[in-house]
Amino acid sequence: ALRGEIPPPAGFPNTFQFWGVYLAVPGLGQNTTCLEPGADCDAAAARVWEEMRRLMPSVAGIAWTRLERDGAAVFPCRHEGDAGEPVVFTERFPTADGRARFVPADIVPPDEQPDAQYPLVLITGRQLEHWHTGSMTRRAAMLDAIEPDPVAWLHPLELDAAGAAPGGVVTLASRRGRVSLYARADAGMPRGAVFVAFCWAEAAINELTNPALDPVGKIPELKYCAVHLSAGGTPPLRPAAAAA
Repeated sequence: ALRGEIPPPAGFPNTFQFWGVYLAVPGLGQNTTCLEPGADCDAAAARVWEEMRRLMPSVAGIAWTRLERDGAAVFPCRHEGDAGEPVVFTERFPTADGRARFVPADIVPPDEQPDAQYPLVLITGRQLEHWHTGSMTRRAAMLDAIEPDPVAWLHPLELDAAGAAPGGVVTLASRRGRVSLYARADAGMPRGAVFVAFCWAEAAINELTNPALDPVGKIPELKYCAVHLSAGGTPPLRPAAAAA
């Protein structure tokens, strides 16, 4: 991240210039002269790295000259001259007595349970071919050719129960919204569950998910909510940006 592999297109800022503009926002900017437009990128990288060393004990021992000489370094490396720790905690943990702290956790029931109206559990996540929102992977011809359309993975018996067929359009609905996408039969899916990746703009599955927060971590419960499956619906329309 500190040394660029290729220059940016003409008219676009490099990483340091971009952050220089961002940090110039009132209340954020200080000591950003190395990030001004026209600043030498190598010098800027060195200054940024030195600041990181001051703020991050885990890389404090890695000098910029070492990175330039060796090309890489193993961290944690807390003092100059240390080789670094390829495997951490082999002897002790960073606690007063060197012992790890294990805290038992209680299993808390989901905020929303399936019922007669919404009998299936929706699970969301990534899929192999597309990363997050698909803003990059859906523009990769090979990946897009493998998985071009939004699909819902379901056990074949769940499709049968809904009167739906593999490859056909189905609609998933929750108490918060609905999306239509294509059905995919997968015998490896558990009964009572449906999986959809969240990379599809034309079938934005997080419109269905539950925003309820975990009481401790305050993390939204996006991986578990109750939904209803029905056969049919409007075929999802591929956005122009993904098709480009």
